[in-house]
Amino acid sequence: MKISFLGTGTSQGVPVIGCQCETCLSNSKFDKRLRSSIMLEISESRIIIDAGPDFRQQMLKNDVRTLDAILITHGHKDHVGGLDDVRAFNYLAQKAMPVYAGMFAFPDLKREFHYAFEEDKYPGAPSIELVEITGDQFNINEINITPIRAKHYKNEVFGFRIGDLTYITDTNEIPDTELEKIKDSKIVILNALRKEKHYSHFNLDEAIKVIEQLNPEQAYFTHISHLMGLHKEVEKDLPRNIKLAYDGLEIQV
Repeated sequence: MKISFLGTGTSQGVPVIGCQCETCLSNSKFDKRLRSSIMLEISESRIIIDAGPDFRQQMLKNDVRTLDAILITHGHKDHVGGLDDVRAFNYLAQKAMPVYAGMFAFPDLKREFHYAFEEDKYPGAPSIELVEITGDQFNINEINITPIRAKHYKNEVFGFRIGDLTYITDTNEIPDTELEKIKDSKIVILNALRKEKHYSHFNLDEAIKVIEQLNPEQAYFTHISHLMGLHKEVEKDLPRNIKLAYDGLEIQV
């Protein structure tokens, strides 16, 4: 399985309009982040987790011409705002795009993209096939996916375990029952928003503690805000098996 980090930032990512902090002024590619998303390539299948407002740019930048499905962690705009652009894939594949999400995200999707779900739909509207994730394991093209339930303030989010990879973002609470599903993952990708405590995301110290508990071979932090600081400064103080992810990073599992 090939994992490509299409984006590792947040809506408070880099650069932030008008911000004069050292991160926003950095010229390093490691400090320039689009909204968080990863692409998984397994055999002949290609799956993306989350399609935020930068989705079109990410698809063009990575020359993605085929896409089998999109997994949605939750319905916030920075994770679903680019779904309108699935219409290009509709045209190329001549079929609806399967979009997998928990029922808790359905109202957000149907409100944001109401024109894609109308009974008498405009002919040029994006074609989206909503598939409910219930919490049980499911398959996409014979790829087994285990949903991981977590909390994002008072909201529910889904992370996903696929083989030896677990991906979870936008959470600061993972129940013990769900942590059990992550154990023995070789690669864990987890959100770490900033150094200061936050009400709905793990901060850096909290994310490190989760990784120390799980003890994977390698962990990557994503959904990183400009308030985290410079990539090179933060990463040098991380434990040996933890790295900050960056846009364009590719790994094999």
